[in-house]
Order: sequence, then C-alpha cells, then structure tokens
Amino acid sequence: MKEQVVTFKADKRMSEQLKNIPNKSEFIRNAVFKALNNVCPVCNGVGVLNSCQQDHWQDFTAHHAVERCDDCQSVHLACEHN
Repeated sequence: MKEQVVTFKADKRMSEQLKNIPNKSEFIRNAVFKALNNVCPVCNGVGVLNSCQQDHWQDFTAHHAVERCDDCQSVHLACEHN
C-alpha cells in the first residue's frame, strides 16, 4: 500500500506543544490509530446519528438503557435482560 501525506491545521498552542516532540509523525500516527480504535461504533466518531441509525437506536433502547457507572462514572449501555 502506497503511503500518503496527510496535513492538518493546528492552533498555536498545539503547534507549540508539538515542537517539543522528537518524532512528530510517529506521535501523530499513534494518536490517530488510538483514536480510530476508540470511536463510537454507531456514529463512527461523527457524534450524531443519521435518521436510519436513529431508527435502529430507538429499537435498541426499547430493551437497553444508557447508565452511568457508580465506580468509574463512565456512561455505558445496560441491557434490561441482565
């Protein structure tokens, strides 16, 4: 697979912080890989659901709820069958 160069804009603060990193390309590549593995599987990181996804979500929430963990305070999905 042929590699491609990807560029992005950074605000002044991020740009200053990146100056102190010895291998910026490796750092950014690792950050992107990490982010891609942790995106929402439903919205793919967009943050909103389209109308079809919203229909599936409504079906799903008939038997599931969004709850907050008492221990770690993270939001998670809970099935009413558990």
